[in-house]
Amino acid sequence: MPPRYAEFFAGGGMVRAALSGTWDCAFANDIDPMKCAVYADNFGTDGLVEGDVATLDPMLLRQPIDLYWASSPCQDFSLAGNGSGLNGLRSGVFLTWIDAIRPAIEAGHAPALIAFENVMGLVTRNGDRDFAAVVTALSDLGYRVGALEIDARDFLPQSRPRLFVVCARDDLDVAGLTTPAPSGPYHTRRLAEFVVRAPAVLRKRWLWWRHAPPTAPAPSLARMIDAAPDTPWFDASMRRALTTMMSPPSLARLRSARAAGGLQVGTLYRRGRPDPAGGTRQRAEVRFDGIAGCLRTPAGGSSRQTLLLVEGRKLRARLLSTREAARLMGLPDGYRMPANYNAAYKVAGDGVAVPVVRYLDETLFQPVLARALLPAT
Repeated sequence: MPPRYAEFFAGGGMVRAALSGTWDCAFANDIDPMKCAVYADNFGTDGLVEGDVATLDPMLLRQPIDLYWASSPCQDFSLAGNGSGLNGLRSGVFLTWIDAIRPAIEAGHAPALIAFENVMGLVTRNGDRDFAAVVTALSDLGYRVGALEIDARDFLPQSRPRLFVVCARDDLDVAGLTTPAPSGPYHTRRLAEFVVRAPAVLRKRWLWWRHAPPTAPAPSLARMIDAAPDTPWFDASMRRALTTMMSPPSLARLRSARAAGGLQVGTLYRRGRPDPAGGTRQRAEVRFDGIAGCLRTPAGGSSRQTLLLVEGRKLRARLLSTREAARLMGLPDGYRMPANYNAAYKVAGDGVAVPVVRYLDETLFQPVLARALLPAT
């Protein structure tokens, strides 16, 4: 029998897209009706539970499950957020989730693994206190805790650094799957410094997971381009407005792209920046390094990313299409996105990169489960 997982804060089902074929989904839960509709459109309604995690039927957790995956709201941890952290209305749902899973774990239904994904701002917000509280909460459930900082750009042409906390149940033998000290590309300085500063009780419960970088190169940004986009090309006046908003470094990158010859693909974000005259001024920031900026939820027009195609003096520009947003998350072209543009962008921006989940499965989940399923001696 394949191993089974439960996904909390499931969104559009990107974890399911990653684990399908290797795992069975016990159930998936999300509170957002739009995301649940997208999930159902792609994977069906079997096992899909729409509603608040606080009201989840406890019996759903009292069944054989090998992995809990949770990607709880990140807004209050994000560097672009308000800094409320675990006290925030949205990111504080992490503690609600812990309260929901604790009774089943204490009753003997503890999965071998728990994985928790969030933004890297969690590690540094509120002087490490929020991350220490997260690690403590998971440890108190009976798990040893480790973490990796993985940028999706190693797998996809998108800059998307995220924190992946991977916890192994106390009774599992993980000898040979860990290292005694930080070692590997995803044991970053931020994580190492957190562990050094952490209380002794947390340091004793910490795991440095053994890992190696992915071997396959990430696809190019040019390969993400949609031949039939659902976003119109900007007219000349809009293109002029964008170039007028560009900072001097961005204008220099545009000139370099024009001088490079051939087709050059870049992306652009509009951001509010301090104005020397006072207040803020909207700036257009451009990159032509082959990597898209991090997809975010479309809270405003500036959160949506613009695609730039440069061939000599010719410049074309438009918003990323919904298919391009899906591709930048590693979703297959057969994945059905919402018809509404902002809804589709929200599904992508709130999601987890599919190939990163596959990497964690191959690198950590499967080796740990192999230990968990060994016959007793």
